[in-house]
Amino acid sequence: MTTEFILPDIGEGIVECELLEWLIAEGEHIEEDQPVAEVMTDKATVQIPAMHAGTVKKLHYKVGDIAKVHEPLFAMDKDDDDDSDTSASDAQTDEQPATSDNADNASNAQTSQGHAEDFILPDIGEGIVECEIVKWHVSEGDSIEEDQAVVEVMTDKAVVEIPAKNAGTVHKLYYQEGDIAQVHEPLFALMGEGSGSADNAMDEAAPEAPVTQTANSNSVSAKSDDKWQDGAYEPPVAIPGRVLASPAVRRVAREKDLDLTNVEGSGKKGRILKQDVTDLAASSQPQTQSQSDQAASQSTSQRIQAGGKRTEKVRGIQAAMAKQMTASVQTIPHFTVSDELQMDALMALRSELKPVFAQKDIKLSFMPFFVKALSLALQDFAVINSQLNDDATELTYFDDHNIGFAVDSKVGLLVPNIKQVQSKSLFDIAREMNTMIDAAREGKLSGDDLKGGTISISNIGALGGTTATPVINKPEAAIVALGKTQKLPRFDDQGGVSAQHFMTVNWSGDHRIIDGATMVKFNNLWMSYLQSPSTMLMHLR
Repeated sequence: MTTEFILPDIGEGIVECELLEWLIAEGEHIEEDQPVAEVMTDKATVQIPAMHAGTVKKLHYKVGDIAKVHEPLFAMDKDDDDDSDTSASDAQTDEQPATSDNADNASNAQTSQGHAEDFILPDIGEGIVECEIVKWHVSEGDSIEEDQAVVEVMTDKAVVEIPAKNAGTVHKLYYQEGDIAQVHEPLFALMGEGSGSADNAMDEAAPEAPVTQTANSNSVSAKSDDKWQDGAYEPPVAIPGRVLASPAVRRVAREKDLDLTNVEGSGKKGRILKQDVTDLAASSQPQTQSQSDQAASQSTSQRIQAGGKRTEKVRGIQAAMAKQMTASVQTIPHFTVSDELQMDALMALRSELKPVFAQKDIKLSFMPFFVKALSLALQDFAVINSQLNDDATELTYFDDHNIGFAVDSKVGLLVPNIKQVQSKSLFDIAREMNTMIDAAREGKLSGDDLKGGTISISNIGALGGTTATPVINKPEAAIVALGKTQKLPRFDDQGGVSAQHFMTVNWSGDHRIIDGATMVKFNNLWMSYLQSPSTMLMHLR
């Protein structure tokens, strides 16, 4: 059965784009995630990947045409169509068999109730193909209004609420809380007078802004009491066998060997925050060493006797990182250059400028200096700011220095990048970095912030790390890991010993295009700007 490929959301607020190039042809067989078209918006040029494998039947646009978001881009016959979940358009007919319960329910809603219309789960963000049902705000039989919040879902980046497109009566909910829903598949069925045709089911409203979560610095008991203030208490979401927590929180819980089912969530709707985990870990610390040894012995004995284990599905940011890092290591031959960066002069300059930046409500860390010095060094070593294509036949050099920096956000590790650093001042970089860090920690980074990076910095020193071998953020050509600053003894030329501050830096480079000598020379230039910051003045604009 032929199904339509719906043009997904390309970015916040973008409703149309120009078709620059088809990367497929009618009659061609394509694979899942294969790029099918290159389109241009008012912000960027992007490639659209296929959601399913199959054969292309018809291209609905010509090169140069304007394509609409949420409307059919091309038609295709999906592989193993009879055995797969029913697509959005298939769910509207009696003819297409389906094996999943949700697809069967969707078909029944259409056949047994002539005027029931399926609500198709819209695109929630670029690259997101599934989400977890956190909480239904409606029940079967409820009357709902247009734009009323129907369901709360969690993606790998944020928690969002999905609004109703039309008013009507809820006929069927196709998922339970805790289930994984697929984008472009029926979410629920709605009965309503004059409801739109099946063809209009794909034209859904965009989801509302992510639900923000704020950690309270008070104790767990104080947080619990605060939930009741002003009658704003909302009971925790109950999902049997699951807890409401982001991948980053789950990672902290694993590191502290805590069972999240025993943690009281202080976030909205009972969501577990990092502070909840750290508070419980602190309160669970043993009082004496002997008690600690005894508890450890008992715990080990219990684990050995029980032989228990826990398996969790890899989802969200964790799954995206696993896929990205695997592709990077498998396709890019890495090599590493390490060195020590003398920090005393930079520390003095930061201390001098810090209060000046504070007057403008900007927190000045060392990162803006690292970023600006990196951009200056890239002007003399363009190959470090280049990218090799997948089959290693073309090397693209970028004029813009879009420098990424790793942020440990509440949804996991994100790498936003500051665009066109070569044309920005130190103040511009610091201000933009502060804004991105705040947005990342609230789960509100835009897709544009995460796209288009040309080189990255990982500041492991901020978490106490000294040295690391970073993995390149494919398709970039290099990445640097910065360790913590340490006060160490060093000999001078006369044999005297003095205390100096040093930071370990570790570069990983793509050995297909960068040789060791080039990386060392580049690193020497970059460090020279940081060890003598006044030398940057002659290059600043």
